Amino acid sequence: METLTTYRTIIRKLLQHYATYQPARGEIEIETILDETNDHYELMYTGWNGPYRLHGSVLHLDIRNGKVWIQYDGTEEGIAEELVAAGIPRDQIVLAFKAPDIRPYTDFAVA
Repeated sequence: METLTTYRTIIRKLLQHYATYQPARGEIEIETILDETNDHYELMYTGWNGPYRLHGSVLHLDIRNGKVWIQYDGTEEGIAEELVAAGIPRDQIVLAFKAPDIRPYTDFAVA
């Protein structure tokens, strides 16, 4: 249980950090979704950039079976290394946005 609490805290802090970055263009609202009951965490942008509607994930992470699943990563640097630097072991992070047959060739968990 302690590990799960630690993972939740790390994810929450990272998402809140990314939520401080305002996009350079457009009238964009930043939404941070922290559903610790279901272990679903997401950072979304919604709004308008001129005539174009923006609505989508910037980051989407879940905790499943004790591992952190990165469902979507729209950051430049990649959040996986930040999770590792914050204390989550590589073998507890799944790059879910990679095809299952590719995952064994990453430095992270397969599933």
